[in-house]
Amino acid sequence: MRVPELEDLPDPSGRRVLLRADFNVPITDGHIDDDLRIRAALPTIRWLQERGASIAACTHLGRPKGQPDQRYSLDPVRARLGEVAPGVELLENLRFDPGEEANDAAFAGRLVEGFDLYVNDAFGASHRAHASVVGPPARLPSAAGRLLAREVEVLGGLLESPARPFVAVLGGAKVSDKLGVIKALLDKVDIVAIGGAMAFTFLMAQGHEVGDSLVQPDWVDACRRLLDIGEKRLLIPSDIVALSSDGEIGGTTGDVKVVGTDVPDGYKGLDVGPETALAFSAALATAGTVFWNGPMGVFEDGRFAAGTIAVAKAVVASPGFTVVGGGDSAAALAKFGLDGGVDHVSTGGGASLELLERGDLPGLAALREASNAPR
Repeated sequence: MRVPELEDLPDPSGRRVLLRADFNVPITDGHIDDDLRIRAALPTIRWLQERGASIAACTHLGRPKGQPDQRYSLDPVRARLGEVAPGVELLENLRFDPGEEANDAAFAGRLVEGFDLYVNDAFGASHRAHASVVGPPARLPSAAGRLLAREVEVLGGLLESPARPFVAVLGGAKVSDKLGVIKALLDKVDIVAIGGAMAFTFLMAQGHEVGDSLVQPDWVDACRRLLDIGEKRLLIPSDIVALSSDGEIGGTTGDVKVVGTDVPDGYKGLDVGPETALAFSAALATAGTVFWNGPMGVFEDGRFAAGTIAVAKAVVASPGFTVVGGGDSAAALAKFGLDGGVDHVSTGGGASLELLERGDLPGLAALREASNAPR
């Protein structure tokens, strides 16, 4: 999975570099809530600047649907970037042009005009075949930035030579989003533990009642096939924390109780139960490699956070090499003050899942085809 790195570029001194970054940061009322993604690009920026390059960064922000939209202006990002990386120019939101998401060749051509080199440091966007991701490497000497190269190193290691046992914990809402990665991981891991709302489609596939829980009936047969394939390698919840239908998530109303594998009518499952949390934690306690993506329940409501907290603590305590696949899992780690306890937190939840599922990403494949890529 080798991709060209910064050292594979021609001498950047006096050259103009187009840096594809992922500055898709949360913004409220014009103020950045978390600038981690901006700061994460600094090692790459510093390396280039120390070698005499001038840099213009480009990024997407939100979903402006191919036209300028002031709600997604990069002005707040530009201001913060100017504070932490003086001298770096920032182009306007890539998604203000429909050519970005359409991977339009003409847009890619305009984007690289006036540049000598291209660096992709946007792992979180590299699973998209968008113009700014796959277009420049066909036109300019190109490389992965430090952030992207580290993601490739870590996630590639999970695919190629993980220490055993390899335990994956997957959560989240929709099983349809993760069936592909579950199937792919079953060929590579020793245990896949399933939590979150997507567990209810698996429980339905086992013949259990799910009450008012979120399920995807159209995917029951697919889950049943995975259960047949996975046999004892798939861990499904054995108990559930449920809320009565008159209750409100994020509030204090409704009846909360722990049920078994059958959720009664009038109740909605919102977290894995203590028995399940203990089983998942036991699997993690002996793991040589851990990959976690997706919370076990609605952890934003304290009544349904215990499962996610237990898994987060077990991941941190695991003796193995621990990787968290970004997104809500990373947010949960931060919320519970555990984000410093894992070996690697991915900057792209969707990208990390797709890389594990498919073994490659459009952005990585494009870099390997660049004129300067090692052959």
